Amino acid sequence: MIGIGIIGAGYFGAIHARAIAAVPGARVAAVCRQDIAAARAFAREHGGSPYNHWQALLDDPSVDTVLIATPHHLHADMAIAAARAGKHILLEKPMAPTVAECDAINAAVAEAGVRLMIGHVMHFALPCLAAREIVGSGRIGRPVLGSSWLIKLWMEANRQAWHLSPKTGGGMLLTAGIHALDRLVWLMDGDVAAVSAMAGTHFHDQEADDTALMLLRFADGRIGQVASVGYRDGGVGFAMDLVCEAGTLRIDFGQGVSIGRGGAWAPVPNSIEPDWMQRAVEREWRAMIALIQGDAANPVDGGYARHIIACIEAAMQAERSRREVAVASARG
Repeated sequence: MIGIGIIGAGYFGAIHARAIAAVPGARVAAVCRQDIAAARAFAREHGGSPYNHWQALLDDPSVDTVLIATPHHLHADMAIAAARAGKHILLEKPMAPTVAECDAINAAVAEAGVRLMIGHVMHFALPCLAAREIVGSGRIGRPVLGSSWLIKLWMEANRQAWHLSPKTGGGMLLTAGIHALDRLVWLMDGDVAAVSAMAGTHFHDQEADDTALMLLRFADGRIGQVASVGYRDGGVGFAMDLVCEAGTLRIDFGQGVSIGRGGAWAPVPNSIEPDWMQRAVEREWRAMIALIQGDAANPVDGGYARHIIACIEAAMQAERSRREVAVASARG
């Protein structure tokens, strides 16, 4: 039985705790939150010893693996310390706010010889898995162009003050729009060579972005676009289109996956499920346990996650310079 310590026992930590409970061979061994009363309440519901400091959790010998689900600017220090403590790591996205921090995490993990997986949940969501299978089968050829978007309410119930400043890794793109970027890069199955972008804060009084539009130039010449918008009021748009050599593919988290041919769309059966996020996190933990046990390859490693951050870093540089920016050297 693998003991898991949850660093960041809050809203999304609870989703992980419920997922861990559904996965054979795993249990919540410890939980951490600055508010010790809240940590104790979390532990009563989900199990584990409560702590109010993450270093104390790392010192707990019952913890084999840690989940880090904390504010983005804390990821690097916590992940590096966890690696040095000999703990395997499931690190929530974004891996870290900067490429330099991602490099430091990857170096620490390599030196310690522990396993690191990044929580890009799109890789485990049923619509994306169905799309990946269709693309991989070759039925509609290789993707040539992709368009991916996440347009949603920014000031939702779980929004925190640290989300509003770039100094703490905040902003719509790093927090939520990253899902649209990750999904596109993963399904296009290639490295991004350069990015142009426009970004800003158009709906809210905050320092960090709530809006970004990115154009991606892949290393092999294919192209893509990403929209990340955190509006004040509206309706959710969370979908993407892939234009492939012999057909089109649409992923819609409300409707599932459809294949376009001959001017018409045909739905793909069994490509959507209720409570998709919870089911995806359960798959994520099954993959993490298999990785730790040596039964499977890493589905989302630190090199891939670093590349996603490099794309975002290039996008912010492109917004400032008003020109296309090369993405920092491909995958580490």
